[in-house]
Amino acid sequence: MLNREVIRPLDRPYHEEGGIAILSGNLARDGAVIKSSAVAEEMRTFRGKAKVFDSEEAATEAILGDKISAGEVVVIRYEGPRGGPGMREMLYPTALITGKGLSREVALITDGRFSGASIGLSVGHVSPEAAEGGPIGLVKNGDIIEIDVDKRRLELKVPAAELARRKKNWKPPQPKIKTGYLVRYASTVSSAAKGAIVSPE
Repeated sequence: MLNREVIRPLDRPYHEEGGIAILSGNLARDGAVIKSSAVAEEMRTFRGKAKVFDSEEAATEAILGDKISAGEVVVIRYEGPRGGPGMREMLYPTALITGKGLSREVALITDGRFSGASIGLSVGHVSPEAAEGGPIGLVKNGDIIEIDVDKRRLELKVPAAELARRKKNWKPPQPKIKTGYLVRYASTVSSAAKGAIVSPE
């Protein structure tokens, strides 16, 4: 006998929509990914001040050192396909935020990726990534970021003119890896929004 509580029929789903959502806005023109089913109800709309880190290691050190406060948005950038290189998984920082008891008070956005085990208001795959001059690379500490899961929005509350000024002054950082195959990968890989693939040519 089939147990319809295990695999429910289409007319009686567990949820009205899937567990993954795509957010967009001026901080992610080509989209970003969130595991919406893992976001607490009170966190589905969030407004906070950015705390910016240019690597997973720097963010991890700050979280472990109790330098992240309630109401902040942890921004981890230069971890996308090109910047990583290879689009590193950011599960460790999210696990640390949860371990510090901040999963219902702190958001995290990154141009890196997450596994299916991530929880909390964690937005990944932000595209275009920082290493290719995406807006996530223009965020400064203290900038206000708004996330609205239900409206599928990810917004940096900085005037367009100011972002244009920052973009003009932006310079790509030195690559983390300077020899070997990953150099070619970083120079030819496509955006995460397009699958983070390398042309065979």
